[in-house]
Amino acid sequence: MSHFSIEFFPAKTDVGAEKLREVARRLGTLGPEFFSVTYGAGGSTRDRTLGTVKDVLALGYDVAPHLSCIGDSKEEVGDLLDLYHSLGVKRIVALRGDLPSGMGRGLGELPFAADLVRFIRERHGDHFTIEVAAYPESHPQSPDLASEVKHFVAKANAGANSAITQYFFNADCYFHFVERVRAAGCDIPVIPGIMPITNFANLVRFSDACGAEIPRWIRKQVASFGDDSVSIQQFGEEVITRLCRQLLDGGAPGLHFYSMNLAEPTQALWKNLGLPLAQ
Repeated sequence: MSHFSIEFFPAKTDVGAEKLREVARRLGTLGPEFFSVTYGAGGSTRDRTLGTVKDVLALGYDVAPHLSCIGDSKEEVGDLLDLYHSLGVKRIVALRGDLPSGMGRGLGELPFAADLVRFIRERHGDHFTIEVAAYPESHPQSPDLASEVKHFVAKANAGANSAITQYFFNADCYFHFVERVRAAGCDIPVIPGIMPITNFANLVRFSDACGAEIPRWIRKQVASFGDDSVSIQQFGEEVITRLCRQLLDGGAPGLHFYSMNLAEPTQALWKNLGLPLAQ
């Protein structure tokens, strides 16, 4: 069985929240396994994340809230887990997270994602399906890929069910990472994270911050389009469709689309790939 899911980030305003509900309705017709909802550094979007989770649940879709642990106490994390349990949430994306700039609270009682996964299992047993992050090109703070694989395996051993990767534009890095993980004795599914190419300036900014490499040939081709947003979008759709096909043909167990709270880019990729629709 292949796994296809879609990610949102919480809207900052009531108008944005209403727009996001409409996007969720449109993307819900595709039949994703679940929608995930991001969580700001140090819990900075906690209330908005919770609001978005409730909105998606109210629309009748399965939702996986992101939950980061760094800087928070076990009591704070536990209370949020208990709330999600009471709402009927059955899936959590468990992350270490980043401290927001200038925050001096320290690492907290759960300093690593593996600690969070273990804590979720201790508190709620097997109620939650737990997704964790994977970094095929290595996390910006990892000294090397061997360390990256070691930390990933620790999360799996702590009780994670599957993983979603940071986005990337080179299929070989994904397959190499999975080979390394399998060689280390870890067999949980690793779902590629897919970022549509739409607003290229924003994509460059995101990528520089998270360590995702945009190949030089893509940068050069986009630069040649200048301000022609239609050509950039068409080119981006072709590039990402081809990447998705490479991944699925190579054995990837599914795809996780970073929607950027837009319906059209994910809808286009879904259609191009001939992915199954909601029944």
